[in-house]
Amino acid sequence: MKSSWLIVGLVFAAGLLAVALLLLYSLPLEISDRSPVQPIAFSHKVHAGANGIPCLYCHRYAPVSSSAGIPALADCRACHLFISPDSPEIRKLMAYWDKRAAIPWVRVNTLPDHVYFPHMMHIRAKVDCSVCHGAVATMERIGRTATLKMGWCLGCHRRHKASIDCWTCHI
Repeated sequence: MKSSWLIVGLVFAAGLLAVALLLLYSLPLEISDRSPVQPIAFSHKVHAGANGIPCLYCHRYAPVSSSAGIPALADCRACHLFISPDSPEIRKLMAYWDKRAAIPWVRVNTLPDHVYFPHMMHIRAKVDCSVCHGAVATMERIGRTATLKMGWCLGCHRRHKASIDCWTCHI
């Protein structure tokens, strides 16, 4: 009698574990917001779209580094001392400057630590930024447009006849 309860309990626990694992497997790997609210409502539509500022003007580390980087607060301030200085968002920007504090931007695109993504290699290969980042010049608020998962990247590498050797992207 006791052994039958034990068996039923173990079967029930195994079933519960299987359901939990199936549920975890079906969930998306990335559950963060695809278009997070930023501390300053920066509009790529205004900057890159209407004003035609090229990506590499602000993301100047992309051609020489694995990281594209974000512009220094001083760069933003230099323009906005004269352009829309009374705008509420520019006032927020200037408040960060006055406090000598970095703007706590919320990261939009992330990759696992074991993945190496060199922006510089993609720029040298003349891969347009929009391939991974979408039509940024039309985005009021930036958002993820590509999954950046391994299958997506491999598909792109195959289309562009780039290396699909594991060590190309994995450290």
